[in-house]
Amino acid sequence: MRDSGLSGRLALVTGAGGGIGAAVVRLLVEEGARVVATDLPSTALSGLAFLNGVRVEPLDVSDGAAVEALFDRIEAEDGPIDFVASVAGVLSSVTVDQTSDAEWRRVFAVNVDGPFHLGREVSRRMGERGKGAFVTVSSNAAGVPRHAMAAYAASKAAATMFTRCLGLELGPKGVRCNIVAPGSTLTSMQTGMWADEDGAARVIAGSPETFKAGIPLQKLATPEDIAEAVVFLLSDRAAHITMTDLYVDGGATLRG
Repeated sequence: MRDSGLSGRLALVTGAGGGIGAAVVRLLVEEGARVVATDLPSTALSGLAFLNGVRVEPLDVSDGAAVEALFDRIEAEDGPIDFVASVAGVLSSVTVDQTSDAEWRRVFAVNVDGPFHLGREVSRRMGERGKGAFVTVSSNAAGVPRHAMAAYAASKAAATMFTRCLGLELGPKGVRCNIVAPGSTLTSMQTGMWADEDGAARVIAGSPETFKAGIPLQKLATPEDIAEAVVFLLSDRAAHITMTDLYVDGGATLRG
């Protein structure tokens, strides 16, 4: 089996308390990586602590000083961070006329400021070392308008373009930056929008009244489906890939 280049190296994952983030942590561990799993203090990080090579740390990605302090502490105690997966995110599903200033700022604080704070540390540290990889988990909503999701879609579009610009800056220094754009994925964020047990069927079928296409593959993604793409882009298997926006949505957006 070809070496992925992850074994023994150190990765930091945000949003690791559940869903896609937890799946990324588990897959990195399977690949032999050491992992710092982070999320808000109130989330269920303890479930990852028993995994070999995993260190759990509370982190609010909207706090730039806290992000910098965590990088300082981890690199002083465990060595340089080789990979960062920015998975932490929040949803907003209200129409523009119902979006308050506070709601807009809440969404952007996590979905945009978070990747920025992480990316800034990646630039300062990995850029100086001349190696590393950064992946932002965005959304297919970054490239396709969504009804009653303007704040969310705009924040994911901003995070996507930030990551591509970061990749342009860091490419000459040997650091790769990529995006994974999931579609509807079987996580609590997704199921929290469903009114009843038919929610999955409605998502798969699509919604003409809200101008949303269905899913050609006729199924929702699993967190593991998204994690596989994230870990691939972090690994040496993607050694010549940077600034790529990889859609993992079962064809739902009808684009690549």
